[in-house]
Amino acid sequence: LARGHIPSAVSFLCQGHPGARFQRPAPSLSFPGVAMVSVMSPSCQSVSHMGKGSAGTPSKALPAYALFLCLAAAVYHFVADGEFSAIMTMAVMSQCLAMLLLLLQSLSSRSAAGISARALGLELLALCCRLSSTMWLDGYLPTDASGDWVFQATDVCTLLIVAGLLSHVLVVQRSSYQEEEDSLPVLPFVLGSMVAAVLLHGDLNSRPLFDSLWMAGLFLGVLAVLPQFWLVSRTGGRIEALTSHFIAMMGVSRLLSGIFMWHVREDLTCSPWVGSFNHASWAILGAHVAHLMLLGDFAYYYVKSVATSGLASCIDVSTVDIV
Repeated sequence: LARGHIPSAVSFLCQGHPGARFQRPAPSLSFPGVAMVSVMSPSCQSVSHMGKGSAGTPSKALPAYALFLCLAAAVYHFVADGEFSAIMTMAVMSQCLAMLLLLLQSLSSRSAAGISARALGLELLALCCRLSSTMWLDGYLPTDASGDWVFQATDVCTLLIVAGLLSHVLVVQRSSYQEEEDSLPVLPFVLGSMVAAVLLHGDLNSRPLFDSLWMAGLFLGVLAVLPQFWLVSRTGGRIEALTSHFIAMMGVSRLLSGIFMWHVREDLTCSPWVGSFNHASWAILGAHVAHLMLLGDFAYYYVKSVATSGLASCIDVSTVDIV
């Protein structure tokens, strides 16, 4: 993605049988109406409508990163025994870390400013859809031992964190929640995801309902980033340090998941609608690519920010060109 340009996927905002796991062997930020992004110093202070700044709070995230790395290494070496399919478990662990970082942002700043409740709602629904399949069916689980319970336990932990965040945003810290700005309609996303999942689901569970729910969870997880971007673009374009880490770790999670899905793409089977065209495989891979494209510009500025200003740096988006 070219710097400062808005991909078409975002510009519209301005207007399986049990036991059948995968069997293959192992082997800008583009905000609506935004055309310029600048990196602020670690000591940057929040604008008045976003609440008091919290410079230095990313240091509180270091224990979370350290815990994640230790747990990820332990799961990979001692539970998954180094098998490639453990990359899927690493993906859900990265998502759990992302949500934990966002919770730390809320608790450390004692404010819900900059956090989209609509995005959290979509994430919550996506997790419920995925767990409805993975809690008792094996079709979309990694083949190693981490798929027996670690994968599901991590998703449950993420679900609890998201529920807690929603409670903080909508109840505990309601006075600082930017409800008027967090206005992107999400019902079309939910309905569209459900319809698309019914039409494009695979058959790894050999149960159409739960295959569809898993696919709907994937689509909802991809779309959940849009309300967060919408909120940022409507509140002065500032991304707090921990919020930027949250978005980045969600991108890492999708990247890891996408690598695994590409590796097993020939095993992502379905009942074709047209000839022998495997629509499920393309839908799954396409969803991953779409998510990474939405995060493309953000990834560039995030890496630049961390490299030049450290973990405590903020990203400030200045709206200078409305499309």
